Amino acid sequence: MAQGSGHSVDEYLETIYFLAFPIGEYRPATGSTAIAARVAEMLGVSRASAGEMLKRLEAEGLVERGEQREAILTADGAERAKRVVRKHRIIERFLTDFMGYTAAESHVHADEIGDTFTDDMIERINDRLGGPDRCPHGWPVDTEFEQKENAELVALGELPVGSDARIVRLAEHDGDLLHWFYDEGLVPGSRVEVLSSQPAAGQLTIAVDGEERAITERAADGIYVRSA
Repeated sequence: MAQGSGHSVDEYLETIYFLAFPIGEYRPATGSTAIAARVAEMLGVSRASAGEMLKRLEAEGLVERGEQREAILTADGAERAKRVVRKHRIIERFLTDFMGYTAAESHVHADEIGDTFTDDMIERINDRLGGPDRCPHGWPVDTEFEQKENAELVALGELPVGSDARIVRLAEHDGDLLHWFYDEGLVPGSRVEVLSSQPAAGQLTIAVDGEERAITERAADGIYVRSA
């Protein structure tokens, strides 16, 4: 499989997929454009490396460029990206449900071993798991359902003071932040209430299942909730 600075074509497609839809990495309301700089930031590579890979994806008919040079998945690119995303989420469930890894650990290991699983293996794992609906972090395994559900969710950081909601999904691409979410009990299914906002300090005060705590705006923007 083609590689770009240690990252495969599938990893690039997966990254563009998350940037392309309304709920992206920390930018759920704006749908960040997947330009080379943003892709490079998420994958931890140079802008030059990301730009070269985007050119390759464009040449292979997986990506096309928009008016502002944003990377847009073609029909073939979107279909392949959705397969990669589904595969990743099933592997995460395999790692947590069968292998005993924590939810936070599962994301890192799924990235490391994803390319070693064939499509047949993934379907066998999915069957053994009983066809799970979601990955450990709340993202639907069915990407079509994911897109429909996006319209129902907002980032915790967008809620006004006094709002009551329930956590549905957690942003995954910052491994340290993902671990922090779990350490703080900010997990799918938890009830959260916005108690106060301190924009000058870049943080909120929230209650998680009744327990008060502070959270940065950046972290709050990586928690996707459904208003109660």
